[in-house]
Amino acid sequence: MERLAIGHLDSQGLLEVWQKFDADDNGYIEGKELDEFFKHLLKQAGECVSDEKVETVRRNLMSIYDESADGRLHLSEVANMLLAEDESFLLIFKRASSLDNSVEFIKIWHQYDLDSSGFISASELKNFLKDLLSHHGRQVEEKKLEEYTDTMMKLFDKNKDGRLDLNDMARILSLKENYLLQFSIEVRQIQLCVTSGQGVNARTPWNEVFVKRDASQEERRRDFEKIFAHYDVSRTGVLEGPEVDGFVKDMMELVRPSLTVADLSKFRDSLLRRCDTNQDGKIQKWELALCLGIRTAHV
Repeated sequence: MERLAIGHLDSQGLLEVWQKFDADDNGYIEGKELDEFFKHLLKQAGECVSDEKVETVRRNLMSIYDESADGRLHLSEVANMLLAEDESFLLIFKRASSLDNSVEFIKIWHQYDLDSSGFISASELKNFLKDLLSHHGRQVEEKKLEEYTDTMMKLFDKNKDGRLDLNDMARILSLKENYLLQFSIEVRQIQLCVTSGQGVNARTPWNEVFVKRDASQEERRRDFEKIFAHYDVSRTGVLEGPEVDGFVKDMMELVRPSLTVADLSKFRDSLLRRCDTNQDGKIQKWELALCLGIRTAHV
């Protein structure tokens, strides 16, 4: 199906549409917002608006553009529907940057947080967009690049302070759902680690942090193997640098959804103090297994 005949929007037009219909500012157009959005599209196309027509258009367009099949529209999906071809920077952005691993996200974060401030400034975001567009053979004028940067800031800078935090950047990069959610991890014990104020409470063994209710030792071992393999992106049997940060980020976000870089650093140091037995600044597989009370072939 071709794009709706409502005019091909530029980035500013997309921004206006998005801000109008993402009424609760949660990063999606969903529920009743979708009905209002499709009514708007029909009006813009000069067609009559009826409940039946809205339902038909909604069903047809969602089957095409709801790529994640979750019954709601992400910004990139709306962009795919409405943006003019020469304004498709968001589409390139999504195809190139959708991530399923927090380790890769952390690598990108450190690459562009050049001053290590814990935030991505407008100029750092501009560098990121420039590199991404260049990688895809798109050269844009400085004025257009500044327009794109301004649009992204307005769309994703949730607290409007002119910079992006970890959570803002995760939304831009379409970082997928926390990998650890699938393992039925005992959140209560992680909560103890967070609320102690000093990372892991001295009275709370780390092997109580990762426990599955009523799980056998074999089930816990299998879960541990999957978890470690996911974060061991380098396949070295060691978590280091961004791999440790990615693991800590996902673990702590189970109980604290809005982490700052300072939080991440604090919890990483706590993990290293408890689990880095040989004090090399890395987490060996056997060290993490020992720390979590998991029996493996090496423990």
